Amino acid sequence: MPTAPEPARWARRAAYLVSLCTPPSGLWRIAMGLGIPVGYSAERMSAEGYPGWGTVYTIGLAVLVQLLAFLTVGLVRPWGEVAPRWIPFMGGRRMRPRVVVAVAGTGAVLLILITLSQFVVWQMIDESTLGPGDLTGTARTVLGLCYLPLLAWGPLLAAVTYDYHRRHRLPGSRQRAG
Repeated sequence: MPTAPEPARWARRAAYLVSLCTPPSGLWRIAMGLGIPVGYSAERMSAEGYPGWGTVYTIGLAVLVQLLAFLTVGLVRPWGEVAPRWIPFMGGRRMRPRVVVAVAGTGAVLLILITLSQFVVWQMIDESTLGPGDLTGTARTVLGLCYLPLLAWGPLLAAVTYDYHRRHRLPGSRQRAG
């Protein structure tokens, strides 16, 4: 029941690429949550609740982030126009393009600001000032590489959101889409 023009090929690819930006950091979080040595000392891991309640938090966060990233695919699929029937209160209803663009655009801006600010902070940390049990050396490099793909999430989401907006602003599609 989609009414808007097909998404651009680049937008479709970018939407699916977003889902590949989050697994490296999620897998790192899950490993830490399960108590697998990721560079922190055993004492530090235990003090932070790994394994334990920290495990529930990190696995939950990894799953939530992956699900949020996957929502980008909705911008290039029919369920970005009509909510799937199984969603409570919204199932089967048309999505309002303005709301979709506002939410996705806000998400893109927030992701860009958060990931860039964290990247800048990460770069400014002087390893010589870190205490015992903190990540240093190879472990810190591995963590950085696992989180680096997150820098692409915001710009990719912004690009896919732009394509969604463009498709729903074409003459004639405005009345049909919402």
